Amino acid sequence: MLIYKILRRPEWDAFRAAGETAGAPVDLEDGFIHFSTAAQVAETAAKWFGSESDLVLVAFRSESFGADLKWEPSRGGALFPHLYRRLRLADVVWDKSLPLGISGHIFPEGVI
Repeated sequence: MLIYKILRRPEWDAFRAAGETAGAPVDLEDGFIHFSTAAQVAETAAKWFGSESDLVLVAFRSESFGADLKWEPSRGGALFPHLYRRLRLADVVWDKSLPLGISGHIFPEGVI
């Protein structure tokens, strides 16, 4: 199953340069890396990145994280994937720009 992380372009660039990351500021504050499923990612984009246009959508295979990935209740009691280790560039399946359109973010075909 693919899960998704939305990063601001400077966060993505720093991740690529370093080869790993402890996450975005919200991840550092919470002590884990936040992900969304395909069913959750559009709402995540709207809620946390509503007016931001220079974003990158990064896909990962949930099963590749093993026991470091926990499914925990969050927004409205829905289970969200949370990673309790650093994220490595080798974990990335693909990355694509996530532009902001007139009525919200424009997701790559097949994601939502």
